[in-house]
Amino acid sequence: MSHGSTARAPSAPLLVASIAPSVPDPLVARARLLLLGLFALNGLTFSSWLARLPTVRDELGLSTGQLGIVLLASSAGSLAMVMIAGALVTRFGGRRVLLVSTVGFTLAYVFMGIGPTVGSVVMLVVGVMLNGMSFALCNVPLNVETAAVERRMGRTMLPHFHAAFSIGAVVGSGLGGLASHAGVPLTVQFGVTAVVALAWRLGSISHVILDTVAPAHRTAVAASDLAASHLGVPGTAVRRRGLATALDAWREPRTLLIGTVIMAAALSEGSANNWLSLAVVDGFGRAEAVGAVVLAIFIGSMTLVRLLGTRLIDRCGRVAVLRVSGLVALAGLLLFGSAPNLPVAGVGVMAWGFGAALAFPIGIAAASDDPMRAAARVSVISAFSSVASLAAPPLLGLVAESIGIRHALLLITAAMVVSVLLARSVGRPEQGTLTAVTAEPLPLPLPLTEAVPSLAGRS
Repeated sequence: MSHGSTARAPSAPLLVASIAPSVPDPLVARARLLLLGLFALNGLTFSSWLARLPTVRDELGLSTGQLGIVLLASSAGSLAMVMIAGALVTRFGGRRVLLVSTVGFTLAYVFMGIGPTVGSVVMLVVGVMLNGMSFALCNVPLNVETAAVERRMGRTMLPHFHAAFSIGAVVGSGLGGLASHAGVPLTVQFGVTAVVALAWRLGSISHVILDTVAPAHRTAVAASDLAASHLGVPGTAVRRRGLATALDAWREPRTLLIGTVIMAAALSEGSANNWLSLAVVDGFGRAEAVGAVVLAIFIGSMTLVRLLGTRLIDRCGRVAVLRVSGLVALAGLLLFGSAPNLPVAGVGVMAWGFGAALAFPIGIAAASDDPMRAAARVSVISAFSSVASLAAPPLLGLVAESIGIRHALLLITAAMVVSVLLARSVGRPEQGTLTAVTAEPLPLPLPLTEAVPSLAGRS
């Protein structure tokens, strides 16, 4: 940049991003392994607590309907937190947010273990809500960092992390079942879970952050403040703008379209997790164990495709894979809903799982194309997912009262059709459309490197 230039200065975050050193490959490899472990841990803790719901209900003397209301506290807490998680990651960085969520998880499991034991529904509700909030809070930085690993490794990786969550969920369900069979008290199981998870997370967090937004944000603010001292430009405006970026994502058409795709994915996967086993029991008159096996088929199908589907995305592209996935899931659900017998329905469940596997990781990757705006955009699409998780169970339950849960699940086909129609939104933007900034460029009369001599020579 010549000293005689009168062009607008580049935004400070873009300047910072351009001079940031690349992370060595060993650090990326370590971050990848630790992130896989954290995703598996989230799945394990999530399902191991749900596996003890019958014990929770019995110890508190709750009806199934009352337990459902208690569980809504988790969805409500998750939705409330995910609305601001992007702004928190942008302002404070992923590491601090993950540490706060770790404390929240630990307290949540303590409350969820003690509440039923002492007969306190209020304590259980507090624990359940804190658990949902902590899950939403950690979900944004974890997905942002997995997208960073994917970018730096130069190939699709996100489905592997979501497969790790699924594997962890299967293991957690098994551990919860074993604890129940052995008569392990809730306080013991949840207490051990809290301690192990706390140590696991604290040992991992410091090594998984590759693309933390906060340091660049702070450097940009400092540079703008220094420029202000030379030029009289109010640096506080940049601070306000940097935080407002998290809210700006709600006005981006592409982000909202990706959020709709994510909502469809959440409806598909979440409805299967909540209702599939019951649909088998009621729809085909089978035992609860058979319903659990069919649910395992669905989860196993999803996990398999998430492990093997990364090369497919690299070869065919996100848009084509999302379209085919939606059509396969649609066909599988239609087959399950109309099957004359359980073996045929099982084939439909397998196809449903195959089709549902990649939509969520593809959406996360699409929202993270621009590293500097990834946290805000992931927060937005996570809110769409939370809305689906909050609204779908009671709505499907109401419809099931009239037509049965197996046929009520067919309503999800509408969301799958929408996902196929909006598949183009997950395509990679052209290079020129990426705006890796967290603040509007300041209308400085001189380039920033001239206004701030300490930055001169770095561009």
